Amino acid sequence: MSTALATRAVGGTKLRLTELGFGTAPLGNLYRTISDSDARDTIIGALEAGIGYFDTAPYYGFGLSERRIGDVLRGADNYVLSTKVGRLLQADASACAYAERWGFYSPMPFAPVYDYSFDGVMKSWESSLQRLGVARIDILYVHDIGRLTHGDGHESAFRELTHGGGFRALEQLRADGAIQAFGIGVNEIAICLQTMQYAHLDVILLAGRYTLLEQDALNELLPACAQAGTSIVVGGPYNSGILATGTRDGSALHYNYALAPHTVVERVQRIEAQCDRYQVPLAAAALQFPLAHRQVASVIPGLVSRHQVERTLTWYETSIPDQFWQELKSAGLLRADAPVPPLAKGDRR
Repeated sequence: MSTALATRAVGGTKLRLTELGFGTAPLGNLYRTISDSDARDTIIGALEAGIGYFDTAPYYGFGLSERRIGDVLRGADNYVLSTKVGRLLQADASACAYAERWGFYSPMPFAPVYDYSFDGVMKSWESSLQRLGVARIDILYVHDIGRLTHGDGHESAFRELTHGGGFRALEQLRADGAIQAFGIGVNEIAICLQTMQYAHLDVILLAGRYTLLEQDALNELLPACAQAGTSIVVGGPYNSGILATGTRDGSALHYNYALAPHTVVERVQRIEAQCDRYQVPLAAAALQFPLAHRQVASVIPGLVSRHQVERTLTWYETSIPDQFWQELKSAGLLRADAPVPPLAKGDRR
């Protein structure tokens, strides 16, 4: 039997997301393989835990994540599903099954090709419907647009989106009711502000840039979103793992998809010391912190097992004293203007 989780609205739409969602990149065999049965059990465990928002992408395992998610959600109801556009999957006969490609150990014989044009967006949406095996997708995100991904090719990719019809395709799908919302799914703040000048975004999926370690989004982005009525979905709340594992288990410490620099490790160690003082799990603080901001609709950690689903739900439900957050601010470990969670779960919006 599922648990009822609090929900939040997406922009000005009728969609509501559970505060705790499911980022499904790991189901595409990101960094390691998991079996179909374990993937299925994880998704079922999430549904039973009351998680009602699932985010995927064609890029995640080159279709593998979408197929696995669709096979379970096809028999479910009362969920919100998002996927992404911007990459098309082309057959690749040279692909070696389960060999590492772009971080994924996927058996799917496809290669991703960027395409942000009108036709590319429409084809991506239609192909995702087929892979998922569902009749609807609620939210489409433009995936990995921006200079961080494209470097010197950014202007060309951005022109495809703005002048080549990518945004026009999304606006048409939203106006026709084929999707209920669209936005971008990125790891950088600058492109969020840039795209908001060209289209009304219902929601932005921002990975790793509004977390217990990083709050620069408070400067311009979150105020701009409040003014525009754009919601934020926070991906990567653990900054690639260091805020979930901490610094003490002897494993490699990862931050922002790479080994964590000393300055980050030292900062996390100082946060861990405060966690010890107040008996707060580091991962619980990392998971709950972004939800204190009114623009944040959901936080979507990656999940790879039923046990991890259950542990994440425990972190989400952990009561954290207000003194803990104030100590972080006093120590310069959290911005003074950052909203912090209330102690009482019932006080959440």
